[in-house]
Amino acid sequence: MQTSNLNTQTSNLNSQTSNLEELTMAVCRIAREATNYIAEQRRTFSDERVECKHAHDYVSYVDKGSEHLIVDALRQLLPEAGFITEEGTAAYSHEQYCWVVDPLDGTTNFIHDYAPYCVSIALCRSHEILVGVVCEVTTGHCYYAWQGGGAWRDGKPLHVAAHNIGDALLCLQLPYNSDAYRPTIHRLIDTFYGHAASIRMIGSAAMALCYVAEGTLDGYMEQYIGQWDYMAGALIVAEAGGRVTDYAGNTDFTQGNSVVAANTLIHSDLLSAI
Repeated sequence: MQTSNLNTQTSNLNSQTSNLEELTMAVCRIAREATNYIAEQRRTFSDERVECKHAHDYVSYVDKGSEHLIVDALRQLLPEAGFITEEGTAAYSHEQYCWVVDPLDGTTNFIHDYAPYCVSIALCRSHEILVGVVCEVTTGHCYYAWQGGGAWRDGKPLHVAAHNIGDALLCLQLPYNSDAYRPTIHRLIDTFYGHAASIRMIGSAAMALCYVAEGTLDGYMEQYIGQWDYMAGALIVAEAGGRVTDYAGNTDFTQGNSVVAANTLIHSDLLSAI
């Protein structure tokens, strides 16, 4: 694909689904390049160069290297877009389009060599999510969606499961803001432990959302997370037939720090528990 041709086409993305599909495929290739870099670095990784951003919230040279790779490639793909990135490599200055990038979601998992961990890339226009791509490092699976185009994993369509709450496998994540979230997670576990099929905590928001989209998980909820954690995965869930809101039940969750994603049968159960 010629970048110049793609730039011409993406200058008018408003209603051209074919352009979004082509753009999504290009982003998938960039995400795969980043996951290859992460996988290669994992083979010789040393935790001596891990930094602590906040209590139990880590960043490594691999996060930063992946982000530079992704940002450089996305700049060539869509030069007029701004950026919201976890490690601050690039900035957003109210451009019409904005890339939202997590170069390594699940850094703690990566440090401990514990799957899953992934790359997450979304393209937004104001509060709309146009493109979402999540590529898992250890399996190489690439999950992706574009607005109106459905949700996919490696070319196969995705759809959320149809379990009720009694049969549901839920992901209740533990954000780094432990003091603020402790009362909420206690309430959620009290509500669902022994009433849902089971509860899991996997350490990657982006992958939890993809697992909901493909029906492996039935629901996921987490607060005190960044836009880069959830933006791509949220579109993938929505395009797979799921429902995504914030903790207050708002469908415009893109500017907040909480996400509830589930199949339509149990989404209201998750909101009620909050």
